[in-house]
Amino acid sequence: MKPIILLTGKNGQVGAELLRLLPQVGEVVAFGHDQLDLSNPADIRRTIREVRPQLIVNAAAYTAVDQAETDETTAQAVNTHAPGLMAAEAKKIGAALIHYSTDYVFDGTKKAPYDEIDSVNPLNVYGKTKFAGEQAIRDSGVPHLIFRTAWVYARQGRNFLLTILRLATEREELRIVSDQVGAPTCAFEVAAATAKILTSIRDRNDGVFVFSEVSGTYHMSAAGQTTWYDFAKTVLEKAGATSHIPQWLAAATKERPLIARRLVPISMEEFGSPTDRPAYSILSNSRLIQTFGVALPDWHAQLQCCFVPDSIAANRGAD
Repeated sequence: MKPIILLTGKNGQVGAELLRLLPQVGEVVAFGHDQLDLSNPADIRRTIREVRPQLIVNAAAYTAVDQAETDETTAQAVNTHAPGLMAAEAKKIGAALIHYSTDYVFDGTKKAPYDEIDSVNPLNVYGKTKFAGEQAIRDSGVPHLIFRTAWVYARQGRNFLLTILRLATEREELRIVSDQVGAPTCAFEVAAATAKILTSIRDRNDGVFVFSEVSGTYHMSAAGQTTWYDFAKTVLEKAGATSHIPQWLAAATKERPLIARRLVPISMEEFGSPTDRPAYSILSNSRLIQTFGVALPDWHAQLQCCFVPDSIAANRGAD
């Protein structure tokens, strides 16, 4: 019998990819926001007690960074209290928990990749609530894997990749931040790495998810680094060079031509965001590689995979 996996955030960027890949690992019972309101503690308790999973994979989060500054109550409910409650309920039934966190727990003042043991200092409400969620999980004592990732994008949802493509059909000039450094990470790669790790743990432990020897926090992001400006430039180059237009790209552009001719690099200050963000948030993935033998591809390679024909994309990650 396959172990039961309770997946939250099934309609999100990472959640949608997990929904496609996790059935290879176990029997998935998945919930989106419409079925499970993470701001409602009673809803969380009832769902976990009814499903009684062996593993909870929490791919849901409040990710609207700017909006969180004026909606801290909701951000705290979803990013802090909900993971803590999931952890407490999981511990009661002997389940394990996987949770995703963010590079925004750091302040960006370091000049070398951040390790898991580096001090955190989130600059905004989003980062603060995500780190508090991590702490709630750790304090619960539940067996867990917390995967911190960065600059996540996907072929669906709301993200930088899709925004740049849309804007490139509307404007001849795009002004893009060039002094924020990170590693754009494709949601598919996060889900694929998660599935690979879970499969390995399950197969080593007679079909059971035993996290006792590996429980902890791990960085899981693309290799390499870039800026938003260079990422945008690369996105438009690849979109312009694509001969077989994938469905997601046609939807992102509404089948309109790219008219952007100039990309202008600007500073974060010039951009004028109401929210502080880390200027440098590269994560070291060494612990992930050493513990699980899993390494995510370079960000260039990840982006290239988004532009493959639909027939190839549909089979990625399949047995």
